[in-house]
Amino acid sequence: MAFHNLYGGTYTLLTSTLKKFGIETTLIPLTADDEEVRRAFRPNTKLLFGETIGNPGVEVLDIQRAASLAHEAGVPLFVDNTFATPYLCRPIEHGADIVIHSATKYLDGHATSLGGFIVDSGRFNWENGKFPHLTEEDPNYHGLSYTRAFGAKAFAVKARAVFLRDFGTTLSPFNAFLINLGTETLHLRMQRHSENALAIAKALQKNPQVEWVRYPLLPESSTYELTQKYLPLGGSGIISFGIKGNWQVSKEFINKLQLASLVVHVGDLRTHVLHPASMTHRQLSVEAQKKAGILENMIRLSVGIENVTDILKDLEQALHT
Repeated sequence: MAFHNLYGGTYTLLTSTLKKFGIETTLIPLTADDEEVRRAFRPNTKLLFGETIGNPGVEVLDIQRAASLAHEAGVPLFVDNTFATPYLCRPIEHGADIVIHSATKYLDGHATSLGGFIVDSGRFNWENGKFPHLTEEDPNYHGLSYTRAFGAKAFAVKARAVFLRDFGTTLSPFNAFLINLGTETLHLRMQRHSENALAIAKALQKNPQVEWVRYPLLPESSTYELTQKYLPLGGSGIISFGIKGNWQVSKEFINKLQLASLVVHVGDLRTHVLHPASMTHRQLSVEAQKKAGILENMIRLSVGIENVTDILKDLEQALHT
């Protein structure tokens, strides 16, 4: 089960690719109340999934509430913490069981490497009857039971011993080196990303060509209180905003940019923009886009660590008609 406000690639993975392997995903709105979430759980539901900061709508997940509801249903909470990074938010401290990161983004920080992390809290009880692949004996490992042998670390051990081996999701040594190098400056970069993004979000609110702006630290944000709770050090570097007019107006804006680049990638030193409806979420139907909060005039801005004045000047000249 997953909340609707997901990155387009994740949405397609859950609703299409995994479906071909017999894995179905129930999608629920982030705004669903507790009873709606409880009704959405099925007897065979295995996990609840959400993003700390939604991509590209930048809504903040109530991690403690999601964890409580997941545990009530006997399943773990998986959280994608890519946009927040461990510097801004540590979901495990708020009840998450498994945290994942696309290390290609802020952790690397320089758009040089492909990689991902899985962080297991080591706290979830995998012996509650819902996870026989972890509790029953594995004939491929001489009758090994992962939970009996490794306890709460059973999931992490099987992920390494079986899934990495079978599916090949293993970092090359050089990519591992580059990502590790990037993490050394993560705290400095996330401070700058967050400071720049907040200043730009406030400036965009005042621009007459901009219809709306979404950023976690704007008081008008629908999840502003959750931002205060889960992201006390900053709101990260992602802004979504809508330009007055149709897609053609947004296209003209993107074409006028000089400093910022049109790039699908997000979360590195440089400032990037994209149009989610025609890029990251283009594979979704119009109805599915609406449920995910994707609007025709939405622009996703990944704010870099350049001088904030330079970024603002570029945006202002591109918005000028």
